[in-house]
Amino acid sequence: MRSLLDECIDEHLRHQFIGHDCQTARYAGFKGVQNGKLLLAAESAGFEVLVTVDQNIADQQNFSMRRIALLILGARTSRLADLSQLVPFALEALGSIKPGQVIRVS
Repeated sequence: MRSLLDECIDEHLRHQFIGHDCQTARYAGFKGVQNGKLLLAAESAGFEVLVTVDQNIADQQNFSMRRIALLILGARTSRLADLSQLVPFALEALGSIKPGQVIRVS
């Protein structure tokens, strides 16, 4: 699955998404691009899922007609050590996530 890590996530987390084409927002050229513009850019670039820690994005954006899915990581903090604990559950979610779907992993 082609996944995009939101800019608010430690870039080193991408190495833990084994078996997936996981890029960071900065590497993909989306540094500073936010919310709806980021979703449009990610869809246009062929990303299938946006991985974020932004707990409010699902309420701020309509995903029902999107070609991209949203995976929200809900760890204690956004530090790499805390997010790493969620990776096995995130990988499981990526195995079944569909376009336009929002899944929260905590």
